[in-house]
Amino acid sequence: MQHPRKPHPLTLAIGLALTAWPFAAALAQEAKPADKNQLETVVITAERRVENIKDVPNAVTKLSGEKLDVLNSSGQDIRFLSGRVPSLNIESSFGRAFPRFYIRGYGNVDFRLNASQPVSLIYDEVVQENPILKGFPVFDVNAVEVIAGPQGTLFGRNTPAGVVKFDSVKPSKKSDGYFNASYGSYGTMNLEGAMNLPIGGDWSARVSAQLQHRDDWVTNTNAKGPRKTEGYDDRAVRLQALYEPNKAFSALFNVHNRELDGSPRLFRANIIKKGTSDLVDGFDPEKVAIDGTNEQRLHATGGSARLKWALGEATLHSITALESVQPFSRGDVDGGFGAPYAPDGKFGPGFIPFSVETSDALKGHRQLSQEFRLESSSSAATRWQGGVYLFDEKYTVESINYDTIFGGPNTSARTHQTNKAWALFGAINHDLSRDLKLRAGLRYTEDKKTLATESKDIALNTANGLSANTKDSKWTWDASGTYAVDRDTNLYARVGTGFRASAILPASAFGPQTKASPETLTSFEVGVKSDFWNRRARLSASLFRYDVKDLQLTEVGGGGNGNSVKSAKKARGQGLEVNLDLLPMENLIVTVGGSFNDATIRDAGLTVGGCGGGCTVVNRPAGGGQFYLDGNQLPQAPRWVGNMTARYSIPTADGEYFIFTDWAYRSRVNIFLYEALEFTAKPLTEGGLRVGYIWGNGKYEAAVFGRNITNQVRATGAIDFNNLTGFINDPRTYGVQFKALF
Repeated sequence: MQHPRKPHPLTLAIGLALTAWPFAAALAQEAKPADKNQLETVVITAERRVENIKDVPNAVTKLSGEKLDVLNSSGQDIRFLSGRVPSLNIESSFGRAFPRFYIRGYGNVDFRLNASQPVSLIYDEVVQENPILKGFPVFDVNAVEVIAGPQGTLFGRNTPAGVVKFDSVKPSKKSDGYFNASYGSYGTMNLEGAMNLPIGGDWSARVSAQLQHRDDWVTNTNAKGPRKTEGYDDRAVRLQALYEPNKAFSALFNVHNRELDGSPRLFRANIIKKGTSDLVDGFDPEKVAIDGTNEQRLHATGGSARLKWALGEATLHSITALESVQPFSRGDVDGGFGAPYAPDGKFGPGFIPFSVETSDALKGHRQLSQEFRLESSSSAATRWQGGVYLFDEKYTVESINYDTIFGGPNTSARTHQTNKAWALFGAINHDLSRDLKLRAGLRYTEDKKTLATESKDIALNTANGLSANTKDSKWTWDASGTYAVDRDTNLYARVGTGFRASAILPASAFGPQTKASPETLTSFEVGVKSDFWNRRARLSASLFRYDVKDLQLTEVGGGGNGNSVKSAKKARGQGLEVNLDLLPMENLIVTVGGSFNDATIRDAGLTVGGCGGGCTVVNRPAGGGQFYLDGNQLPQAPRWVGNMTARYSIPTADGEYFIFTDWAYRSRVNIFLYEALEFTAKPLTEGGLRVGYIWGNGKYEAAVFGRNITNQVRATGAIDFNNLTGFINDPRTYGVQFKALF
């Protein structure tokens, strides 16, 4: 269903930014030198080389330094990045263990443990393919880069929407490190630290660790079930060793581990007011009434070896990696207690038609990957890189359904999946002149999957069989050009293609096995990147459009409580993105970012089932409980995203006082494929504030902070097969923080 578009303040802000650029650039020619107040040069590795962000013909945003420290101060997981850069949304129905990423409105709402996402997460040059691996904590990180649009040439797995790239701080021979600690409301604690280890010789090493804790802060008012929930202990450690015997060879070894013990996302029955997207009157975030168990555990271990050889005019890279993750998540999915058929006939809050308590776990997970990449080392007009990528993953998903009311027996099903892929890739850069530079890349991928489901105690739906296999092959490519208007301003244009392999969702008692063919994407993008006002301002802006063919969509829940994958003939996304950094006056730095995304399904005949009960679907009915989707905005795809930070400092003789504020906004989103009044998440604005003092030549910092300082409470997701069950965003937290460098 199409909705009229209303003017939005962000529209004016973006329009003004784009309009002001040429005038500001002209004024910059006459600006007086102010070297001590210039913005620092931003260096990125979005195309596997170290480059100035201004020279890369792609929409890239980098987060680093103090901004990362601030956003991570209250013990949040990787979802703290959501909305902090244009076109990025991150959500989860699992909690800390299973984040789902969306760039430019393009993502995947599938909650299955074998789900694939069109946004690839790269941690220290290693693809984290399984969705559970994507939740590894962010600590001792040099930078986070969000690269929008298809990256189907240089990166390894399923990248049609873009890449989120993390680079840890590497070891060095310096005897230094840091310690960062915060404590706040709900017993929230965040401890983080790192140090280089004095090994000597040709070796250097670095150990870094993070501990995050929150008390159980939600009380269960029902007599049965856990007394309290929503707390967690999340621990992670990384050990790196760097061997550099000479300038011709280096080897960087990385071993990391994560241990999570907490609760999954807390579902709350009947919290959405019928006919609206508001929470019910009197809703209390600190209370729930459930009769099931809420528990979540995760063990993840991995390692990699990154070798580099200097071979005269070329450099050879080898990246060998092993990742393994074993999650277990059990939750009261119906979000309440009892049912009409319970022995005592009691249920609540509101109507609970049937009881659902389930768990999912990965058994025997193992991901192996190997990449060899050869790149030219010279600074000649023509530069190149190319290589081969190998991927091998296997695991078993175990799903258990618990008989909460009668106490058993419980039932389970197991799904075994393997995924093997290989790719050849190459890219070339050529400078036609000092001002005009071209790039192009090509990749061939072959991808195979096998899946089989079995159960000893569940009557699985065998309509489409219990096993399947796929074999896909695809060429992807990109081409781009950058034109330097002057030494401070570049214009660029890029066209690229992307590919995501076939999807298979297993059979269950509620529905048959389903399969979807590969999806392909073509994207067009133009933009401008400019430093102006004597480098006291930096602007990047892009316009883009992409078309996805055979888009894989996951239909979840509904009256049949199923989970199936189907394909839309086409989806189209188009919009714009803006980042603006400013030093308007001494000791004040401001950043503003925003995006508009129109990402819609284009398939006149595609239908899905509506909710299981209680909601008001506004799409055109197709009969038999089905509804047409043509024209719907993609799920979890906000049309508008905006963010802002501002930092003001007051120098003293021994240090400086500072105040730092950050804000992120996203407009309303469809929670499911269909549109319903109750299942449209309202706009969400979350802000943070940090006030502190730095002294000792920058070595020590003490601060007080607040997150979600306006205490905005929103339903950010829902369960649609049972009742108006939803889950909410994180509560307001505040606390104190201390950081020391040594």
